[in-house]
Amino acid sequence: MNDTAAPGKRAGKIHVSVEAATQRRARMAEEIRQSKLIRRLVTPEGAAIRLRLATAAERAGAFLIDIAIQWAIVIATFLGLGFVIGAISPGSANVAFAFWLVFFFFVRNFYYIFFEIGQRAATPGKRALGLRVAARDGGRLTANSVLARNFIREIEIGLPFQFLMMGGGGNGWLSLFGLIWSGVFLLFPIFNRDKMRVGDLIAGTWVIRAPRTKLMHDITSAATSPETNGRFAFTPQQADAYGIHELHVLEDVLRQSTPAIKEQVATRIRSKIDWTRQPGETDLAFLEAYYAVLRRRLEQRMLLGERKADKYDVK
Repeated sequence: MNDTAAPGKRAGKIHVSVEAATQRRARMAEEIRQSKLIRRLVTPEGAAIRLRLATAAERAGAFLIDIAIQWAIVIATFLGLGFVIGAISPGSANVAFAFWLVFFFFVRNFYYIFFEIGQRAATPGKRALGLRVAARDGGRLTANSVLARNFIREIEIGLPFQFLMMGGGGNGWLSLFGLIWSGVFLLFPIFNRDKMRVGDLIAGTWVIRAPRTKLMHDITSAATSPETNGRFAFTPQQADAYGIHELHVLEDVLRQSTPAIKEQVATRIRSKIDWTRQPGETDLAFLEAYYAVLRRRLEQRMLLGERKADKYDVK
């Protein structure tokens, strides 16, 4: 009786082992795939940060969301103008249509620039999927980079789309050229390891994964206790040493860097603000305290209409 049950138990164990091995291989394959998207970025302050690039599918999804938003705006404006013109002056339809074409041009060409040149560096589609644009050199995302990557979009997508809509003018060679043109630009993010568009390559930018996190309370909770505030009494001049850009970098350092990097960044900040290290002071406690006072100082200045972009902004 035991002999007949033993093979069944062994078969069950083998089945479980095979299933576990399959799951393990799938998990390892996914980890390898994700690791290919990780990039190490060294900021101008010397902090090394690990970033995850957006996949081609994520970028395509964000693009489709933005296209839907653009068309919703354009169609709603068209219908609204038609209603207003029909009710007020039916003979002004040509003027209204001309105005709508100008509006359509601005939405099509400046929608991405308007959102990406802001502080969040992301369109609504990118924000919905947790993506943002970042400079590949670790510095600030400049207006020139945003303009370059988005004006190239017209060459990448706008011109091929218009060409295909016209059908190549009835010429087979022109149609083939338009198809190849479209394929090269549209599929370019798939065939490069950094998932960049041609516009990203020219502008020196990445599109990275930046999911929303409840970080502010976690970072500042330890630094806002009465004991900590008494130990770290920073002067207004010390709090004014850095700006919004450095605040974001310091946030990333506190969130995902190693102790060695925290030590390097703490040393740089102490040197910058002429801070003398106190007995028993740890690098983490110092960084948390300085993050809290810097954030509070920048928020106060924002309430007064003063925006300090970075440490070089001395106006």
